[in-house]
Amino acid sequence: MNFLSPYSGVLLSLLRFMAGLLLLQHGATKYLNFPAGPMNNASPMTMGGFAGLLELVGGVLLILGLFTRPVAFILSGMLAVAYFYAHAPQGPYPILNGGELAVLYCFVMLYLAAAGGGPVSLDKAVRSEA
Repeated sequence: MNFLSPYSGVLLSLLRFMAGLLLLQHGATKYLNFPAGPMNNASPMTMGGFAGLLELVGGVLLILGLFTRPVAFILSGMLAVAYFYAHAPQGPYPILNGGELAVLYCFVMLYLAAAGGGPVSLDKAVRSEA
């Protein structure tokens, strides 16, 4: 599948952007009450509320591609904690304990921490980092 090789950098930036958008909606529902749902009006003093702050701020930074590596590393850790704290006690299999997204997000964030923001990012524009 070498025909996509020339686009690997742009696809990395697209992965970063979409992951940021998806995480942002988790933080937005907790703190901006949009969209309305069961996690609205979160308190930053709870684990879910603190995670919401990380999702809100981290999602925006990932969308912009700013501080991608450290932000993605912190979010990867947060998602690992989310999995082991909220999902793993319900059973060993992510498909049964509802933790598939937490695991997937965790490893996407870990990849972004290693790979950076890609060529379409503020990291690239400001610091000549890919």
